[in-house]
Amino acid sequence: MVQEKTGFFEHEGRQMVYDRLEGPGERAFVLVHGIGMGRKIYTELAAELARHGTVYAVDLPGFGESPRPESPLPMAQTGDFLAEFIRLKKLVDPVLVGHSMGGQVVAEALARHPEVSSCGVLIAPSVNRAERTVFRQGLRMVQDLAGESPKVLLLGSWQYAKAGLGWFLSKMRHMLAHRLEETCPQIRADVLVLRGDRDRVCPRPWIEEITGLIPAGRMEEIPGCGHEAVIKSPQPAARLILEHSGISG
Repeated sequence: MVQEKTGFFEHEGRQMVYDRLEGPGERAFVLVHGIGMGRKIYTELAAELARHGTVYAVDLPGFGESPRPESPLPMAQTGDFLAEFIRLKKLVDPVLVGHSMGGQVVAEALARHPEVSSCGVLIAPSVNRAERTVFRQGLRMVQDLAGESPKVLLLGSWQYAKAGLGWFLSKMRHMLAHRLEETCPQIRADVLVLRGDRDRVCPRPWIEEITGLIPAGRMEEIPGCGHEAVIKSPQPAARLILEHSGISG
């Protein structure tokens, strides 16, 4: 049985709550959520991965159960914060997994701190360069969620409510200002880029562009899934992550 423990990390006045799921094997996984979300988005995916290694699912500062700091960090500095978490927890070459905005954070951590990990996974990484406005991103999210399961809608609504509109918009400004396409060429890790083939937030041309910019990048699609594919059906994402990590499922 996987044992789950909740921990608390603090660095330079910012606090982060995380869940640690103890699993077999030497490889660890660090899971980073998207904007407005929290570590609970990864509950089922974390359970799948914990069958093969120890999983750390984090609530970035200001999201989920993590206290809200006075101001949000830009994406690059959020990547620094994540890298410091990995160092201080003495994690050896973990697999870094980021969903949506979390993909921006993971990309920055990999690019700015190549020593912390040689393996990353970007799931539906934002933000599509053709639609970097609050209006466009909001519209795409509404379109993507149309027809989603009640499970996805309820979890998403709960997480967004916890974050609060003011904090959400403050962090979104940094998310929209970030240029993932400028970070990707600096990444030296092996990176898998995933998208659901129905994802309207991250269209295929954008994901193809991002994958092509990463020196050791490759792309996979999950059939029948939109932007929140890790919530709706964690097994396909888990299988692809494990294969990318060199672990047989």
